[in-house]
Amino acid sequence: MTGSGATVDPAGNAGTPGGAGKPGTPRATPAWARKSTLVLLITVLALAAFGSTTQTWMTATLDPNQAGQAGAAQSVIQVQGSKAATTVTALALVALAGGLAAAIAGRIARWVITAIIVLASAGVVTAAAIVLADPLAAAQGTIAGATGISGSQAHVELTPFPALAVAAGCLLALAALLILPASRHWKTRTKYDAPDAAGTAAAAGPVDEIDSWDRLSRGEDPT
Repeated sequence: MTGSGATVDPAGNAGTPGGAGKPGTPRATPAWARKSTLVLLITVLALAAFGSTTQTWMTATLDPNQAGQAGAAQSVIQVQGSKAATTVTALALVALAGGLAAAIAGRIARWVITAIIVLASAGVVTAAAIVLADPLAAAQGTIAGATGISGSQAHVELTPFPALAVAAGCLLALAALLILPASRHWKTRTKYDAPDAAGTAAAAGPVDEIDSWDRLSRGEDPT
């Protein structure tokens, strides 16, 4: 005698009402592992790192004694991130392209893409950290271009954007590492990854002229 609400199949296995808990039922993909969520996260972080380079990373106030006549007219110079850390812009674009490519890549290609994004993220963090460690050296190129004098002394004040680039790079590397475990939940899209259930079912049934043409277009032999 079974309890209320339970069912027993002919083999004597107890089940739950409505078929809940049946073996073989696909589990729902976790929110963090969804392809759209992960690709969007990588895209946002890569754009954040790229966007930070379009902003002012530091403001250099020249020493009046060393600025000379050329520097007197421009005693305060703003240095953009694209000039202070030129590699951040390119590496952020590489990471952005890698995140978009991961959405359509195969299993082996996703390993390669993950490595590329992690390396690009490490480059972003390194370049931005160098600016934070020695802002005057990073500003020398812009100062020399504005004053015509290299090696000028200046008081440099940093903005929050170099730190933002470091944070975006770190998070971007972590998001890239999530591609590998998350891709286990992604549906395969190529005939090499998993058998086509629809094609198998069609082959088992009667084949008409339309089915034959469809199978020929897939590279199969209907005979």
